[in-house]
Amino acid sequence: QVQLVESGGGLVQPGGSLRLSCVGSVSSFDIYTMGWYRQAPGKQRELVALATSTGVTNYPDSVKGRFTISRGNAKNTVYLQMNSLKTEDTAVYYCYANNYFGSTNPLYWGRGTQVTVSS
Repeated sequence: QVQLVESGGGLVQPGGSLRLSCVGSVSSFDIYTMGWYRQAPGKQRELVALATSTGVTNYPDSVKGRFTISRGNAKNTVYLQMNSLKTEDTAVYYCYANNYFGSTNPLYWGRGTQVTVSS
């Protein structure tokens, strides 16, 4: 079982930046994949970014070049640097994790942190 706690959400103006953090509780194993999904009101949850402990990252086109995901030195942490934010980035952002080597699908979820981009 992995528990995830996010932080760093808030209100920012269009063009601004935010950095989200997520820390996972682990017992005796590293977390293979950590990443972020987001869900805007009335929309499906969508992948924002993922990073594996082996250095693989993935982004959808909607955030590529603006968002950067990174894993901390401790493999149970993940960060999402969001630059050039747009109003359409407004959503609840959820951290997720999967501790099975080679699997990138969500297995554990955090409770989410609200990101609002508005002038």
